[in-house]
Amino acid sequence: MPRSLSSPSPRSRRRRAVVVGAGLAGMLAAAALSPVVDEVVVLDRDELPDGPEHRKGLPQGRHAHLLMAGGLAAMEELVPGGGVRERLLAAGAREIPLGSGMLALTSEGWLRRWRHDGPRMLSCTRALLDWTVRDAVLTHTRAEVRRARAVGLVGDAERVRGVRIAATGPRGTEGATGAGTGAGAGEETELAADFVVDASGRGSRIVTWLEEIGVAGVRTKSVDCGLVNATRVYRTPVGAEQFPLTIVQADPYRCEPGRSGMVLPIERDRWMVSLAGTRGGGEPPADPEGFLAYALALPDPLVGRLASGAEPLTGVHISRSTSNVRRYLEKTARWPERFVALGDAVATFNPAYGQGMSVAALGARLLAEEVRRTGPDAAGLARRVQRGAARSVGAAWAAAVGQDVWYPDTRGARPTPADRLTTAYSRRLTRTATGSYRAAAALWDVTSLRTGPERLFRPGTLLDVACGPLLPPLSGPPLTASERKVLAELERTGAEAGTGR
Repeated sequence: MPRSLSSPSPRSRRRRAVVVGAGLAGMLAAAALSPVVDEVVVLDRDELPDGPEHRKGLPQGRHAHLLMAGGLAAMEELVPGGGVRERLLAAGAREIPLGSGMLALTSEGWLRRWRHDGPRMLSCTRALLDWTVRDAVLTHTRAEVRRARAVGLVGDAERVRGVRIAATGPRGTEGATGAGTGAGAGEETELAADFVVDASGRGSRIVTWLEEIGVAGVRTKSVDCGLVNATRVYRTPVGAEQFPLTIVQADPYRCEPGRSGMVLPIERDRWMVSLAGTRGGGEPPADPEGFLAYALALPDPLVGRLASGAEPLTGVHISRSTSNVRRYLEKTARWPERFVALGDAVATFNPAYGQGMSVAALGARLLAEEVRRTGPDAAGLARRVQRGAARSVGAAWAAAVGQDVWYPDTRGARPTPADRLTTAYSRRLTRTATGSYRAAAALWDVTSLRTGPERLFRPGTLLDVACGPLLPPLSGPPLTASERKVLAELERTGAEAGTGR
């Protein structure tokens, strides 16, 4: 039997929350719970870095991440002390206005750059973002991180009362040393809690954990287009420090494997060049020569032209952990009190669409609102949060899966009549946005998660889509004269150095 470990004292009525996972979703959950409990214990099996460095338990950590405006707003409300944006910008993150600071080729053509900035997103490494949030939460709350592996829940179908844990040793061995728990070799312990959050990420075993306490029938769905990410970091060339974020999006409607690429400005005067392609022949290669050749062969060679003249600082990192997986926790017939799942433990999305971090932040903000309104032990609170969080999950899922189903070798779903109708409208909206500021603004509001998808069906937006673009399509990227000069210089540098950089 598991050994009980340090239960909260009934006399003192101290409340303890336990969060499984010290990633972004876990630390935001800790921030949400901290004002209403006496202590928050965050469990993670990894040894966390002391600064903004990559960690093993984050398979997408080395690849491109964009923090959307809706997610940033939620983080600003959640993180104690505020100032997430200011801290990130001070550390070198870039703020990208969607209206004027981005070069983007969509499946329907190049987006224009308008005088109005529109919503802003932040561009930096995932390591910097995670560290900034974790440092702020641990500094300004009573939350603490313990290195241990959660192996199950304590409780029953009516209520969760804690977490079963196994110690993680100094080299990732589990149960051998009992580090941090006082447990013997192979022994599990129970950590009692008044509230538990599973934020353990893509590898969550939440379905099994729920079955073990009597909650069965969780429906899951996976849609996998076989996306492979390949990323390499470069030094930002002198004179190109203000070059806009550059994206060549994949076209899922061509009945062939998708191929995409982006040049993302990140902290410490670097560019992150990230390529992505789907199974069946679209996968980017891992060798430097093939990486650059792939970038130059995209539907527009702009990403490759930029990379060809920049100095590489790393090798090419590959990741295949990209499938869409959703656990419909909000639809179970029963749900235990005092237990919530957030972030990738609920759903993971193809990272090409850049919404996972923001969805996690919106779920944590909802948790914070509910526990502050009613207290963490209110009847029905956990179910309300789980169902409420499903709204932003569902919107992001529809956006990601609604495109991924069109790739020819996607597994887990094929286009339905509803998909065809939605896609027809979405494509016409995007085509309209290439030449209509109002349509573009509606698209930005939804993709940045500032509003829900209902924004796309307001009368004004429907009228704009019906009328179509007001301006003719662009024949190429909307570069300024100074940006064309930078690009020409980079191409000359790349030609002189050869393509084997």
